Amino acid sequence: MTKITPLALAEVLHITPRRHGDARGWFAETWSHKALAAAGVDTQFVQDNQAFNAKKGTVRGLHFQKAPHAQGKLVRVLKGAIFDVAVDVRPGSATYGRWVGATLTAETGEQLWVPRGFAHGYMTLTDDTELFYKVDGDYAPGLEGGLIWNDPDIGIAWPLDVEPVLSDKDQVLPRLKDMPKAEF
Repeated sequence: MTKITPLALAEVLHITPRRHGDARGWFAETWSHKALAAAGVDTQFVQDNQAFNAKKGTVRGLHFQKAPHAQGKLVRVLKGAIFDVAVDVRPGSATYGRWVGATLTAETGEQLWVPRGFAHGYMTLTDDTELFYKVDGDYAPGLEGGLIWNDPDIGIAWPLDVEPVLSDKDQVLPRLKDMPKAEF
């Protein structure tokens, strides 16, 4: 049975698939429509993505897509470990601007469900980290949005012990207070 735990922002779910092991290794069911629907997530995934990060301290995000191609994401780590973050950016939400984070590792197989209306980002905790994630909306470059990863008004407690590695794009994203209103 998969363990599904709502985080402090209840729409964001920490998911731990049960691993069935023996002398050969282990098997896990990493996605089940039935299990997620029972937890309140009734979505249809349209795309799978995979990302490789060479250096510990790589930060990707905080990203989202606006309507009509908003995306929910189910994120897991295939190799290495990350600190995964979701920030509520839904206008009018009671938890607007609040964040939650969880450590995800390949070793234990945790996943994070990041719903539509949340900015998503992560920091790698090891070199050579690889992620896999499912999304429920088509990629639409013209509808991308984002927030600067270290916005002091949000105050994400990133586990920094190295200089972060960022893309040029992610270095110039706006702060939450300067972000244009987005619809999801």
